[in-house]
Parts: sequence; structure tokens; C-alpha cells
Amino acid sequence: IMLGMGLTLSFDDFRRIGRIPKCVAAGVAIQFTLMPLAGILIASGMELEAGLAVGIILVSCCPGGTASNVVAYLARANLALSVTMTMASTLIAVIATPLLTGWLAGKFVEIDRWNLFVNMVSIVLVPVVAGVFLNRFFPKMTSRISVISPLASVIVVVLIVGGIIAASKPLIEEHFGLLLFAVLLLHVFGFSLGYLFTKVLGFGVEERRTISIEVGMQNSGLGSSLASTPTFAAQFANPMQAALAPVPSAISAVYHVVIGSFLAAVWRRQALKHQR
Repeated sequence: IMLGMGLTLSFDDFRRIGRIPKCVAAGVAIQFTLMPLAGILIASGMELEAGLAVGIILVSCCPGGTASNVVAYLARANLALSVTMTMASTLIAVIATPLLTGWLAGKFVEIDRWNLFVNMVSIVLVPVVAGVFLNRFFPKMTSRISVISPLASVIVVVLIVGGIIAASKPLIEEHFGLLLFAVLLLHVFGFSLGYLFTKVLGFGVEERRTISIEVGMQNSGLGSSLASTPTFAAQFANPMQAALAPVPSAISAVYHVVIGSFLAAVWRRQALKHQR
């Protein structure tokens, strides 16, 4: 998935951050402050079990997901800002996600931040950088690969999420109502706070919608992958709690696409009416 993202990026995409620094900085700041804060408040306020609590916090500390770019396009939002924010938050997450997860989830279980950082480097940074350089030096090859890489990414996410849900079916059934409500709250906070805070900052409608989508749609596939690693699971004294940790990310992958698609339909209709 991350390699596919890197293949779509060029050095010009990185330069674009300098052209819209205020929007990117505000969006990324909200991504890595308000979302983790919402995650720890939900985990503590609902008194979730350690596995669910850590899973909620982990996904709240993840960067924006690549699906947000599609939703931003459908919503008639600022697609260039969406792509730039996804790229910026993904790169910052290499450091921010381990630090924030270790700090906030430490209340429930001691998190090995260094191991999480190593996983972020191997799962996120190396493939993205490799994709960018392949795009730069082998453009013909990457143009062919880029045709199928988005579909391949979708299939991989579906397999990751489906595998986790299938393996954790009894645990999901046991915590069904609480789990769904907790993850729903997280994404409602994300979409709402992303929009409201940028409105307070005086951003335009397109920018508010874009940042709302970026903040509300986490990279749940990344959260699932990190929580499923043997080293992450080994941090839990109870194997059942370890099995619960990837579940919030798996549920999140479904929730944020449904909510984002609904908002895109509403905002797209409003944009079309405004054009008339």
C-alpha cells in the first residue's frame, strides 16, 4: 500500500507543501493532536479493556489514509491539499505515531516505542521513499504499475481487515456494541473537529472539507498491520487483549469510508448547486 502511494508521488508534490504551508500545517497539527486526544478520552471515558483501548489510541495516532484522496475528489474538495496532507502526515507519522502511542497507551500497557518506530520505518518510510525514487528514475515502468497499484492497495486493505475480523469474530461479538460505538465516536470527532477548527481559523469551504476528510479518515490498514505484529502483541500479558488490539483499526477501515462517502455525497451535491 505504501509503495503504491510512493509511486504516485513526485518531487513536485513535496514542493507543493511550501505553496500551501498554512493549510498543511493546520491539518497535520489537528491530525496529531485532536485525534489522539479523542482516542485517549474515548478509551478512558468508556473504560475500555486494555486491548481495545490500545487499539483505539493506535488508530487515532495514525496518519491520514490514502482513501481520503478519493473521497476529497468525490466531495469536490481541494484534491491537491488532500494529497499533500496525506503525504505530509504519513512522513511525520514515522516519528509521531510511535511517540504518541507510547505516551497515551502507556496507561494501559507499556509500549515499546523503539520497536514501533522500526516498524513504521519498514512499513511506511522505506516503501514510500522507494516509490518516489522509482517514479523519478523509472517513470515509464512506474506509470504502468500505477495503473493497477490503487486497485492492489484496496485489495490488500480488504484482505487485512477481513483477516482480522475473521480471526477475531468471537471477540468482536463479545464487545460488539461498545466496540462499534467507540470507533464511531472517534471518527465523528475526527470529521467534526477537522471542520470546526479550520472554520475558526478562517479557512475556505473547500479547505475545511478537505481537512475534515483527512483528519476523519485514518490509515486504518497501517494501524491493523502495526497491531498485528508479533512484537506488538508480545507487549500484552494477556493473549486475548493482544488479539483485541488490531480490531478497532479493522472496524475503523469500514467506518471512515462509509462516513466519508456520505459526506462526499452531501458536499458534492452542495457544490453542484452552488455552480448552478
